[in-house]
Amino acid sequence: MSRERDFYNLNPKPMKTFKQYLRSLKACNDAIEWAKDKPIEQVVAECHRGDWLLWLAKKCGVELQPLTLAKAHCANTVRHLMTDKRSVKAVDVAIAFGEGRATRDELDAAANAAAAYAAYSADAAYGNAAAADAANQQQTADICRKYIGNLIIEKVNQQLNQPNL
Repeated sequence: MSRERDFYNLNPKPMKTFKQYLRSLKACNDAIEWAKDKPIEQVVAECHRGDWLLWLAKKCGVELQPLTLAKAHCANTVRHLMTDKRSVKAVDVAIAFGEGRATRDELDAAANAAAAYAAYSADAAYGNAAAADAANQQQTADICRKYIGNLIIEKVNQQLNQPNL
């Protein structure tokens, strides 16, 4: 009977490490290499890349409202580089949505308006974003820790403790 149980995986084992979890999500090699064998709590506490934490939050299932709040505050760090009022308004509406003061329809409308401008001015936006990226990675990581750090830890731990089916 025990061989049958193993064959049909009726007693599955939980995933062992956060590194295995990152690999299962197809994280970039740089993130996997940086995380090494750190537990999720240490990764969230020490990660120097806000974009990695946002990616992980999305992948592990952090809810839209707190995720949007964190993303909006990260975007707000480059507000001074935004040349169009639609982009600024999109950040403001995203923060309002994250705080429960705007609807999903308002968020979508603001995002669509900003995206229309971004498509028109993609070259300038790319140059500004590249310059800002190197300067604010740690700042955005701190923002992610503040708004969604505990949610990431909770969601990842839930998934690490689920049996592999």
